[in-house]
Amino acid sequence: MLPATSKLCAAISYRHLRNMTGLRRQAAVTLSQELSKLACRNPGPGAWINQVRRRSSLLSSRLEEKPFSEMEMSYIKQGEEALQKSLSILGDQEGWKTETVVGNGDKVLSKVLPDVGKVFRLEVVVDQPLDAVYGELVDNMEQMGDWNPNVEEVKILQKIGKDTVITHEKAAAPPGNIVGPRDFVSVRCSKRRGSTCVLAGMATTYGAMPEQDGFVRAENGPTCMILRPLAGSPSQTRLTWLLSIDLKGWLPKTIINQVLSQTQVDFANHLRQRLARVGAGGC
Repeated sequence: MLPATSKLCAAISYRHLRNMTGLRRQAAVTLSQELSKLACRNPGPGAWINQVRRRSSLLSSRLEEKPFSEMEMSYIKQGEEALQKSLSILGDQEGWKTETVVGNGDKVLSKVLPDVGKVFRLEVVVDQPLDAVYGELVDNMEQMGDWNPNVEEVKILQKIGKDTVITHEKAAAPPGNIVGPRDFVSVRCSKRRGSTCVLAGMATTYGAMPEQDGFVRAENGPTCMILRPLAGSPSQTRLTWLLSIDLKGWLPKTIINQVLSQTQVDFANHLRQRLARVGAGGC
């Protein structure tokens, strides 16, 4: 029903937009500080947090590769903030409640955040190496509609630098049309640091993609997927997916919660099937 992948929105002054160096430095410092806080609060996953942090200082050099317009800079900042906020949510281990546990070990957890609402967290292990999973979720994201029946279409509207894209996603109507057609416009930020990948995103606006007839424009974010090799088994990938979404419209929360948690479970199964077909030489 919902797109699988996912979506830093903060006001910045015109002065900072004119001072590109100041903005780059501010973004890099803010991201590094937040990751440092996470490492202190949650020593368990400190290794992968440190891998992201070690190169966060390179943000400014990456942004210097080509000049960006003010609008492009705002999208880059939205993506960075989505990443930062998602890591902060996932780094707090308190308050998570079990929604679903599947026989193969897949599980969905949830918690309610004052400024976000209810968020869902999928924890799975995929029997494929990280490169294969990353390639399917990032490099081939526009093909997601081919293998995930919950997704009708994913289209990249604009690429900004190496890490940021603007996408339009159409969600397929679920059986029985419990939830009507939804679409999303999102900014996505992907960071790959050594053996850790972070794919973050959130809802945004894009002038060339106004609301579409027949679809309710839903909003997601912050959302995030974290990919890491399974400890002791580099041929397997541990995937954590943080899902936060506002479907809009008049929908009972009980239905929304059921749909979202089931969507995450279904996504893991569809992803496994896709990776198995690709690995076997299928399409």
